[in-house]
Amino acid sequence: PYTGLTGNVAGFVLCFLVIISMYGGGFSTVPAYLRDMFGTRYVGAIHGLLLTAWSMAGIFGPVLVNYIREYNVAHGVPKAQAYNTTMYIMAGLLVIGFICNCFVRAVNSRFHMKANDNRGTEPGSVKAATPAAARA
Repeated sequence: PYTGLTGNVAGFVLCFLVIISMYGGGFSTVPAYLRDMFGTRYVGAIHGLLLTAWSMAGIFGPVLVNYIREYNVAHGVPKAQAYNTTMYIMAGLLVIGFICNCFVRAVNSRFHMKANDNRGTEPGSVKAATPAAARA
């Protein structure tokens, strides 16, 4: 909002280009980040939880942003500036997220999956569903 309010078109375009260049970067780096932080044994489940949270944000985020915009417009904020509050809230949430991420530490390597460790790679139901005669 600041670069738009100052009338600095070049600054606004530069900020916009920096932000848009990051689109999709998080999605492509999440699996490697999760592996580095939590190991490979449960990375699938952790990734699933992260994507579930991400999709919930995709559903409820726009609803919340629209509510804040409509609230601002109803209280006399010009339509051209109605999203300023939401942008500042999002910037604050990004800072909070960054600080929280700085406190996250990788799990101890003893909890990581070893090369010869196949626990969790085969469904347990396969062995249970196979008749005893076929296993012998």
